[in-house]
Amino acid sequence: MPLTKKQIRQLKSLVHHLNPVVIIGQNGLTEAVFNELDITLNTHELIKVRLNAADREERQAMIAAIGERCDAELVQTIGHVAAFFRRNPDKPVIALSQD
Repeated sequence: MPLTKKQIRQLKSLVHHLNPVVIIGQNGLTEAVFNELDITLNTHELIKVRLNAADREERQAMIAAIGERCDAELVQTIGHVAAFFRRNPDKPVIALSQD
């Protein structure tokens, strides 16, 4: 389910004070990184990921791969940090506006 502009604005305000919980280093997107992203998204729903890639195109490719593989919505990117959201169907943590 795609997020509305109002929901994205709400998530941006929530993600602002968070620290990156997953840091992708020189090895890039490994299976262990995807497993950690999946666990973290199930637990928190809204996370920041630090992408230590050399150039913008490589970071954008990583962001697209994370969104597709983890079935997560990109909330925002600022520099080397991207914020992702994925609803936990069993125990929702964040109440999104339904507007």
